[in-house]
Amino acid sequence: MTNAQKTYGFLRNADARVRDQIIGNITSNYGISRSEAFDEVTDPDAEHLLDYLTEPVRSATRVLMQRAGIA
Repeated sequence: MTNAQKTYGFLRNADARVRDQIIGNITSNYGISRSEAFDEVTDPDAEHLLDYLTEPVRSATRVLMQRAGIA
């Protein structure tokens, strides 16, 4: 499974608050729109989702991904 597939599945199954925090963190960090952030992390050549995040969202996302068996 690719990073993009893992990220897409994780975000699809996450609640709206979690998705909002993750995408919001990426938009703030990279200065891009929400749709650009989503497209970036679900692109076939995407890095692992955690590589796009900054603290404290990164650590919280890591825990959620581990619980989901994705990390």
